[in-house]
Amino acid sequence: MKMYDILSTKAIRTKVKAANKKKLLQDIANIAAEHIGIPNMDIAKSLQQREILGPTGIGNGVAIPHVKIRGLTKIFGFFYSLERPIDFESADKQPVDLIFTLLAPENNNGTEHLKALAMVSRVFSDKDIRAKLRSSESTESLFAILTSNEDSKAA
Repeated sequence: MKMYDILSTKAIRTKVKAANKKKLLQDIANIAAEHIGIPNMDIAKSLQQREILGPTGIGNGVAIPHVKIRGLTKIFGFFYSLERPIDFESADKQPVDLIFTLLAPENNNGTEHLKALAMVSRVFSDKDIRAKLRSSESTESLFAILTSNEDSKAA
């Protein structure tokens, strides 16, 4: 699995203004609904319920909300960089400004979902990539950064 299999430039937003986590997840659900044809309320509800199970902030200003959604046939990714960091209840107590949301098929046995989650986690564990993402303002450059290591690393 490669990043460009799950992410497109249309699924990237930069310098987003978000008041809090709940409003951000609603905004992500609205954008996702346009791309995948699933009602935004279903996506938002799933994302909110996932956060109740445990916050998806992984540290270093990064969150990876991820849920399984009924009706999907493939995994979709959505990337947001925020204008100002917000609280995401991360383990390191740091606010989040880089968010990569994964929406996976509900009926999948979970292996593809886990592979995608591992791939995204690897990308965001690189401090140089995080720095580049924070300094970029165009969706094209963000896409290029997120997919830059595709051919040099096996998923």
